[in-house]
Amino acid sequence: MTERATLGVAVIGTGKMGADHVRRLHEVVSGARVSAVVDVDAERAKTIAARVDGCTAYTDPASAMAASDVDAVLIASPGPAHEAALLQAFEHDLPVLCEKPLTPDAASALRVVEAEQRLGHRRAQVGFMRRYDTEYVKLKSLLETGQLGRPLMLHNRHRNAASPPFFTSSMLISDSVAHETDVTRWLLGHEITAVTVLRPAPSANAPDDLQDPQFVVFETDGGALADVEIFVNCGFGYQVQAEAVCERGTARIGDGHAMVTNMAGRWGGTIAQDFVERFADAYDREVQAWVDATRRGEVTGPSVWDGYAAAAVCEAGVRSLNDGGRITVELVERPALYG
Repeated sequence: MTERATLGVAVIGTGKMGADHVRRLHEVVSGARVSAVVDVDAERAKTIAARVDGCTAYTDPASAMAASDVDAVLIASPGPAHEAALLQAFEHDLPVLCEKPLTPDAASALRVVEAEQRLGHRRAQVGFMRRYDTEYVKLKSLLETGQLGRPLMLHNRHRNAASPPFFTSSMLISDSVAHETDVTRWLLGHEITAVTVLRPAPSANAPDDLQDPQFVVFETDGGALADVEIFVNCGFGYQVQAEAVCERGTARIGDGHAMVTNMAGRWGGTIAQDFVERFADAYDREVQAWVDATRRGEVTGPSVWDGYAAAAVCEAGVRSLNDGGRITVELVERPALYG
């Protein structure tokens, strides 16, 4: 199939993530240009659009998608707005890269799956960027060789220096552990069948109404167990780590010891302060891979099924957090479109 010329991309949502994707498409990624930006805040959209020659600001996603210079869509708006934007993109048969979550709940995510099925071909990739991180890619490759034997357990740690003021206890699951949900499924090649969320004593550094930290346990259909320590007010920085425990060995990533300094009677390194810093390269690779595949007329990467499965697991996790106990994950039968 002949590659398309430079891809005209409409970026929907110009908050922290959307603005960073505009910068990435404009300055880092090859083969694409930002032809439109969309935000309900017209002035913010205009400000972002003014940074890119030939970029038009819109307040309505449908208007941007109908523009002749828009070939593809990158959705970076808040999660509740994703379903409508995805369905509009499908109406135009436009390729989409949708930031996680696909949608905030399993029912709406399933509607997106069903809508894409009606198209008869994949159109959307979900932005689970850890699949493009070099350390996670190395761990995935090692597990696939079988050298370590069958995976038995996966330990995950996810820490933020401080939570945003709007963060709720359930968002630790739906917005943060959503990443561990996807990497657990991806690394192990298993579906998650049950979730249990345990509630340690809250940290004194957490807001009064926030259950932080939390300890999450996943059971999988391959017989493995995965746990997640989610601690969003650790105070010292942003850390993401994973350790696979297998029959013949273990493998760990995320220690962040690329450079260790020794000076003034002390040794140590630095800790990233947020996800944009920690996963900057992964975001670059993710968007470049999406652009390259789209120009070839292909769709690769995490599918809307992956987004739906993550939403279902997170929904079960929130139920366990609120009601206690082990919650079974309910998934529909996986459609043939998604392998």
